[in-house]
Parts: sequence; structure tokens; C-alpha cells
Amino acid sequence: MPISVDPIRVRELVGAMTDALRRLQELGTITESEFLSDFRSTESAKYLFIVVTEAAIDLCNHIVSRQGWRAPESYADCFAVLVDLGLISDELSLRLRQMTRFRNLLVHLYWRVDNRRVYELIHTSLGDVEAYIRAVLDWMSATDQGH
Repeated sequence: MPISVDPIRVRELVGAMTDALRRLQELGTITESEFLSDFRSTESAKYLFIVVTEAAIDLCNHIVSRQGWRAPESYADCFAVLVDLGLISDELSLRLRQMTRFRNLLVHLYWRVDNRRVYELIHTSLGDVEAYIRAVLDWMSATDQGH
């Protein structure tokens, strides 16, 4: 039998994602040349992408484990489980899985990361995380989770 998600845990993880998103959006207000010329900006953005992705993965795993759904085979697979259960769309799952692969690059092969790509992702991928947060909160409301 499924166990309700822990609303405090969800709030913590959504808060971490929201804070990291806000800081990434702030970094996105500077020009690409300013971003690339300041190691504080590039390194901060990389760390913030790790934070937002880790929190997204942790949230996914929390929901999956509490609901008794199939165990994900990898970090990226967790988002596929959410598709199987109708929580997020295939398209959003694909983009979140790509974000997870980028997190793996940042963590394990950080010397290969192109800072131009980091700047590009600030401008193209943050909406995916916002959509994920909305989907989770909508699902929680619809299923009366955490009450």
C-alpha cells in the first residue's frame, strides 16, 4: 500500500530547487562574455545546476519509493518512472533525463564542461525544472498527498 509523500521533505526539496533556479536566473541576466570571463559566475552556475538536479532526483526518488512504484535503474530512469505513472509527460521526462546526464558530466567529467553550454542551459532549461515542480505539486493536490 502506498505511503503519502512527506510534505516537509517535498517542501525542502522544492525550496532547494527554487533557490537554485532563482540564482541561475540571476546569472542569466549578465552577458555571455561577462559570464565566461568571471570564474565565479561559471563555477557558481555549475554548482547550482548540480544542486537543482540533485534535488529534482531526490524528489523523484522520494515520490517513487513512498508510492511503492518500480525502483529506478538510474537517476535518469526515475523520471521515466514518473511518466509510466502519468505524473509528467514524455517530453518533460526526456529533458529532465538530459539534465541528469549533464549533472553527471559536471560531477564526473567537470574538466570537459564547456562554459558556453552552461550559459546556454541557463537560458533554455530552467523552465523544465519549473514545469517539474508544478507537475509534482499538482499531482500532490490531485491525489491529496501529504495531508
